[in-house]
Order: sequence, then C-alpha cells, then structure tokens
Amino acid sequence: MTLQHPSERGGNGRGPFERLAERASNLTSSPPFFTFCLLLVGAFIAVHAAGLSPSWQLLVGDAMVSVTLLLSALLKNAERRADRAIQHKLDAIALALLQERRRATGEAFDSLEEAIGSEENS
Repeated sequence: MTLQHPSERGGNGRGPFERLAERASNLTSSPPFFTFCLLLVGAFIAVHAAGLSPSWQLLVGDAMVSVTLLLSALLKNAERRADRAIQHKLDAIALALLQERRRATGEAFDSLEEAIGSEENS
C-alpha cells in the first residue's frame, strides 16, 4: 500500500481504483443520482417533520452523512487528477516554448526554465 496519489504513481494504464473512481464520478454526475439525493433530502425532512422515532432520524441522517463523505472523497480525487493533468500540459507547453527559444536569453526565459516542474519541488 502506498500513500502516493494514483496520478503521481506513473504508469500508462489505469488500475482498478482509477477505473472505479471514474465510473463513480460518472454515476454521481448523472440525473438519476441527483434524483436519489433529492429523495434522500426529502426523506430527511419528512422524517423530522413527521416526528418519527429517533432511530429513523438517525438512519436517514447517517445515510446522508455517508453519501456526503463518499462524494467529498470522489470530488477530491477528481480535483487532484484534473490539477495534475493541467500541470502536465502546462509543463509541456512551457518546455516547448523554452526549446523553441533556447538560443534567446533573458530574465523571462530563465524564470520559465525555473517554473517547469516547480510544483514537484514545493
């Protein structure tokens, strides 16, 4: 087991976690999942408005907390993947610009060279 983020491990293929996270992300952004969440919130309101027993209130509340926890984990995963992909693209663009202008000198090119891969050093 590693504590390194999947996007930082390298490799060309996607592992089981990456495939599962992608499918889960697609599911949670779908209209049926939104409908499920609306029904869950409606059940939460209805259980409290009806004054049902605390066990029912806890059951619905726990279901909402569980969905929230899973969604925040998926959101963070998607955010990290997007950030990493953007950084790779920016590094590639910066490297291409630097290689194109390799003969040129100046402060702008020095700072561009320093910026490439700087997120890995921080």
